[in-house]
Amino acid sequence: MTRASETRGGPVTLSKEGLPDWLDPVAHAAETVQPLQLSRFLPPENGSGRQSAVLILFGEGAHGPELLLMERSGSLRSHAGQPSFPGGALDPEDGDPQGDGPLRAALREAEEETGLDPSGVQLFGVLPRLYIPVSGFVVTPVLGWWREPSPVGVVDPKETARVFTVPVSDLTDPANRATAVHPRGHSGPAFLVESALVWGFTAGVIDRLLHYAGWERPWDRAKQVPLDWHA
Repeated sequence: MTRASETRGGPVTLSKEGLPDWLDPVAHAAETVQPLQLSRFLPPENGSGRQSAVLILFGEGAHGPELLLMERSGSLRSHAGQPSFPGGALDPEDGDPQGDGPLRAALREAEEETGLDPSGVQLFGVLPRLYIPVSGFVVTPVLGWWREPSPVGVVDPKETARVFTVPVSDLTDPANRATAVHPRGHSGPAFLVESALVWGFTAGVIDRLLHYAGWERPWDRAKQVPLDWHA
């Protein structure tokens, strides 16, 4: 079995071998979903944008399948205070942005931000690259199975305010779902979980993953949560 056991310079590959059965729909979605099925914001055709990656890490917790999330520090210049997947911009040492660079970057950033041990993570899929217009990031979502969980927590308080896991059952619970509405008028899916409001890019990806994995439950899209001007 191939594992993503080395984040700096060594081979980082994808493998579906040995995944739990409940992850099969996610792995299938990663192979079949089209970019516009995930977001209307796709990378600029001229190749501009800062290459980055996020780690969408599934684990098995006390309440069943769960996702690893973090809350960004309120002092950061972009996306301050927002819950998000671990991740960030590619560094030169991560390698080819069109090759395994995003895989290595996702693991490296997750280790730097949450302290997880990347040797316990099995990468099994990659979603189409997406775009965040407000920050100019071209984001590769990398899917991982937390085969051997390790302790996680805040590594640098200047970057991360909190590290936490969310049961998938809480994300699919209609009572925890809403539509976030920004003062500028745009809106999108949101999740009220673990004392956090997950919205924006992260919520959009989670929403589409739940949908295409067949896990989505009917929810009240008219239920709105207002965002403030700082969001």
